[in-house]
Amino acid sequence: MNQNLILIADDDSDVRDMLTVTLEEAGYQAVAVKDGNAAARIMTVAKPVGMITDVRMPNMNGMELCRLARNTPEIRDMAILMVSGNSHTYDVDAGLSAGADGYLAKPLSPRALVAELQALISRRYAGTAS
Repeated sequence: MNQNLILIADDDSDVRDMLTVTLEEAGYQAVAVKDGNAAARIMTVAKPVGMITDVRMPNMNGMELCRLARNTPEIRDMAILMVSGNSHTYDVDAGLSAGADGYLAKPLSPRALVAELQALISRRYAGTAS
């Protein structure tokens, strides 16, 4: 795993830009893509420590992307934070059932997002540091 790399998958360019700046200010390297297919190609090669994915995207949605990540041995331990404009209980449950570690509703608070992502990464990798 690339311990400093976060993959962002969101079809909204404004959200991608905001997430990229927020993560880079927090000390992460961010790679942002606009759909699930692009994210799937990158995550298996770059092996990010975490991924932030929107639920609704063209080609491959966030639910499918989560399932793919959890079923790919090289990246199954990556922390996954799902973000969406849908925050109904059903949507949150579906995201967590698909393999997301956390779920935040848009609009996003940059501070809350970084705090949540750092907590998810710490929980995912607790005890695995050498």
